[in-house]
Amino acid sequence: MSVWPLILVVGITSAAVVTAVAQGTWRKDSLSGPAVYHSEDNYEWTTWFNVDHPGGRGDYEQLEAIRFYYRARVCSAPRALEARTTDWIPARNTGEKVHADPHVGFWCLNDEQGPGRNCSNYAVRFLCPKDNSPASQGTWGPWSDWSSCPALCGQVGVQVRSRSCQSQSLPCIGNKVEGKACNGPDCPGTDCSLRCVKGKVNAECDACMCQEHTLLGSVRSSGGLIAAGAAILRTGKLLTLTDHNGHFRIPGICPDGNTTLMVSLQGHAPHTVLVPHSSERTSVLSVQLERAEKPCVLKNPENKVRREGQTAAFCCKVAGTPQPDQYQWFHNNSLLESHPDSMLVLKDLHADQAGEYYCRASGPAGAIKTKPATLTVLGKDEPSCNPNPESHLIRLPHDCYQNSTNSLYYEVGKCPTHTCVGQLDNGIRCKDSVNYCCGVAKMEKRQLTCQGYQLPTMVVTECSCQKCVDTKATVRGRAIAADTGEPMRFGHIYMNGVRVSRTGYKGTFSIQVPPDTERLVLTFVDNMQKFVNTTKVLPFNTRGGAIYHEIKLLRKKSPVTILSTETNFLELGEVEGQESMVQIQIPPNSFYKQNGEVFMGQVNSSVTFLDPRDVSTAAAAQSDLNFVGEDGDTLPLRTYGMFSVDFSDADAGEPLNAGAVKVFLDSDQVKMPEHLNSMKLWSLNPDTGLWEEEGTMQMEKKRRGKREERTFLIGNMEIRERRLFNLDVPENRRCYVKVRAFRSERFTPSEQVEGVVVSLINMEPTAGYSTNPRAWGRFDSVITGPNGACLPAFCDEQKDDAYSAYVMANLGGEELDAVTSSPKLNPNLIGVPQPYLGRLNYRRTDHDDARVKKTAFSINLAKPTPNTAEEGNGPVYSFENLKECEEAPFSAAHFRFARVEGDRYDYNTVPFNEDDPMSWTEDYLSWWPKPMEYRACYIKVKLNSPHELNVRSRNMGGTHPRTAGQLYGLRDIRSIRDLDHNTVSAVCLEFKCSGMLYDQERVDRTLVKVMPQGSCKRDNVNSMLQEYLVNHLPLAVNNDTNEFTMLAPLDPLGHNYGIYTVTDQDPRTAKEIALGRCFDGTSDGASRVMKTNEGVALTFTCGDKQVTRQSVFQALQNSPGQQSVTSVVRGDSRQNRRRQRGSNTRRSTRNSMGKRTQTAR
Repeated sequence: MSVWPLILVVGITSAAVVTAVAQGTWRKDSLSGPAVYHSEDNYEWTTWFNVDHPGGRGDYEQLEAIRFYYRARVCSAPRALEARTTDWIPARNTGEKVHADPHVGFWCLNDEQGPGRNCSNYAVRFLCPKDNSPASQGTWGPWSDWSSCPALCGQVGVQVRSRSCQSQSLPCIGNKVEGKACNGPDCPGTDCSLRCVKGKVNAECDACMCQEHTLLGSVRSSGGLIAAGAAILRTGKLLTLTDHNGHFRIPGICPDGNTTLMVSLQGHAPHTVLVPHSSERTSVLSVQLERAEKPCVLKNPENKVRREGQTAAFCCKVAGTPQPDQYQWFHNNSLLESHPDSMLVLKDLHADQAGEYYCRASGPAGAIKTKPATLTVLGKDEPSCNPNPESHLIRLPHDCYQNSTNSLYYEVGKCPTHTCVGQLDNGIRCKDSVNYCCGVAKMEKRQLTCQGYQLPTMVVTECSCQKCVDTKATVRGRAIAADTGEPMRFGHIYMNGVRVSRTGYKGTFSIQVPPDTERLVLTFVDNMQKFVNTTKVLPFNTRGGAIYHEIKLLRKKSPVTILSTETNFLELGEVEGQESMVQIQIPPNSFYKQNGEVFMGQVNSSVTFLDPRDVSTAAAAQSDLNFVGEDGDTLPLRTYGMFSVDFSDADAGEPLNAGAVKVFLDSDQVKMPEHLNSMKLWSLNPDTGLWEEEGTMQMEKKRRGKREERTFLIGNMEIRERRLFNLDVPENRRCYVKVRAFRSERFTPSEQVEGVVVSLINMEPTAGYSTNPRAWGRFDSVITGPNGACLPAFCDEQKDDAYSAYVMANLGGEELDAVTSSPKLNPNLIGVPQPYLGRLNYRRTDHDDARVKKTAFSINLAKPTPNTAEEGNGPVYSFENLKECEEAPFSAAHFRFARVEGDRYDYNTVPFNEDDPMSWTEDYLSWWPKPMEYRACYIKVKLNSPHELNVRSRNMGGTHPRTAGQLYGLRDIRSIRDLDHNTVSAVCLEFKCSGMLYDQERVDRTLVKVMPQGSCKRDNVNSMLQEYLVNHLPLAVNNDTNEFTMLAPLDPLGHNYGIYTVTDQDPRTAKEIALGRCFDGTSDGASRVMKTNEGVALTFTCGDKQVTRQSVFQALQNSPGQQSVTSVVRGDSRQNRRRQRGSNTRRSTRNSMGKRTQTAR
């Protein structure tokens, strides 16, 4: 044995006592005795090193191993050591037991981390003297004598000697401790080196045997059920199997406290147990197994942009029980050899290394693949960000028509938000310390000539690589009943088993997505037990901002009382007039308590079934119906029904488990013959949101009661800690559907909206009636980005209507409109050319009934025919062409949704896309001066007039010297009529809030001018608002009674002043909340009906003559380069949604003649 490993062992042994608890930074002085002060100016930290990973016994970042790879980069006697994980978490914050010695290195042992935990992957660095010359080194004292050899007979030990540093001011260079190998005495006449504390060595020389001792034990599976057939092993050799009661008996096992047994059972994590020390002739063990957790990805590799010659590192983080122990890396789907680690390091990059990289982790519980990361390799002189801006048109005010472009649009340019190469250090890390994106380098101000005034606008002239704007992602929404819309009040929301939030009185919730979250899995739990616990995988915008989700919950079935000693049958099926789909059979004495005891007595049984024959239940489907295949691919399932079970003691209320449960699925309900042989039982993992196989189903003929003999698919299952199950088949006929969302029906690229939740319900039509669904099979949702969205779907290339789909879109709780399909199809509006459009059989929901909402469409999912030009360019793409779908140009075929914005218009001098927080630009004239802290301000204006009028706010710099007199932006909006008073309307008008500008150095009080359109006179100003403005000088001049001017308040005043202010991390959320309060006229409420007499700031009286000039909202119907545009004619729905921001009990509508009517609902 060489000397260096021996020295390392000595160092580890001595340091383990000193550093049993992690302190983050370890110093040589703290290990050597009294502290010695050295000026930190004479020392410097090395780069970070990571030469090992936590596989096997643990993570060993040993100094000698680091010197072996980086000989010249570490001094001979480091003063201190610092450790952190590869995720940049200091060692002191991990909660793990670690060891460190600056002379030896850093190490973490998996066995010391407790059950089910392994060490993190650590990196270390050392504090070294800047000058290693002899003049800067201390002097060592003499070595001590060698210690005696501690080895027993036939063993090898280590003799140790040490020395002390004689210098008080300078560090000594070299080792403090040395060791050398020594042999123990010869053993008397045997070749077996094993020595027994108790008993005798067996013939194989691998265990100690105590003939008079017997080990008895019992094994329980997860949930406390009997574990029959569990294997009991010692050093990998099978000793016995548990019997039908989960018991085992092993004679001859020594109770010496050193014997370790392993218990293994299919579907469970292997469990090791130590036979305790005992002097009795019989010992008893009780073993509780835990379910094996299939691997799940915690962290995918990240996209990287590098130049030739640089280094890139990709990492994948995968969890599972037991932990995956093998890793493979793939480049463009080709396996890379010699990279069996969770980190892939690519040095000295060259062009042919560009492409996609992903990792596959595998272990005893299965395998999983990560999402691919893209590596872009640029030439050494190649610009990583195109300095020329991309085209971006903005809409101008109605009175700013540009003759030069013959439109109300103007080109202002924009920079792409993709990543680029910035100033990177030489560290090798999974996540770059700083993210760089293409951003605005230069802007210039231009003056546009409008009707009677000059309109300033900022135009992007140059882009460059800059630090990315920090963003945060949020999900918000409502949790409501799928049948009645009743909110889940004060329910709990869990993520990874930890409660992270709760719902409000109206079922609302808001959750900030933790950084580095790959898959947001939330479980909604109702304290009142009205609803089934619901697990959802919610898509969110990784670029930042808030996404709204409406969570539909199934109402829990009322429990029925059954006897545990009898055979019980439970029929499942929710469609009236049709046969039940599923039957559950529970044999007698199958119920168990949580401690494993058989339960005898009455059981409250509640089984809630989600019937796929009822299309209205699709939105209540749990999770996202995905599973992980044998090779690690994430694959889709098609459901034939889900059921949630709840068994409890009828008297004590204690939850009960059940074993040996049979499930019968009527084969007549499976209309696709190919699905009969692939049907399986699945259970939902609430932490990962993935479905895991519980068992297969076999076809048998059975007689149900006195009815005729029928064929069933029969499966066996156990009901343990998981309570949600699924009857599913893997479906490999897959496609993607391209969808885009727009702000209006102009359908131009610049009108696209990001952050829209687009959902697709896969349906199986009734035979011969493609528009009449027999059942639904899958529900998916995605988020639109700058290039739309690609929805996963099932499709068929042989039969056009084998699968159909129902597609809808939602933005912030508002449903978007699909393009009309009647009286005839217009391919130019729909976005799909003929003849493919006819094959897809596009129909908006109101196609046959004008009274139906216009917010969805249905299509046949006809897979594109190969080598057919008309079908090779979307909107349906084969599964293999996902990247082609995601990167499809705007000219490629796609389906469309349009947002019903109502009568409003926003203009910002510095363009900003509220759907994309990364489009924010540092400029004094930015409407939102600080990203991730968006403050929305509204003023409520009442108008006494028989007509609905337009109101504008003109927002200019007020008190800041850099912006005084310069325009921030305009806001136009049309007033909303009071439902009870025909001569009164009101408007909630946005204005730019006062406050710090982007440099956070000085406050600007925005000069806001409120201007109603037409002949109006200001009647009243809220007295409290007027008093505030007078007391907070300077006071704006208000000589013109046709308008109102103020220096906007710095304080968030509230409804008593008629001012409504909300701050949020997402601009749309802030505006939505502030609007709800303004409509309601309160500081904490929310309303979708305008209350014209509550919380008003300003009152104007306007003349009876209706304004005849073109309004902003009429003018906005013009598209770029055209005087008019073909629009979809809207009926009552659009007017209602604009007027009152949603449904209510009374509605103000217009009939086809333009006259006002009142309807009650």
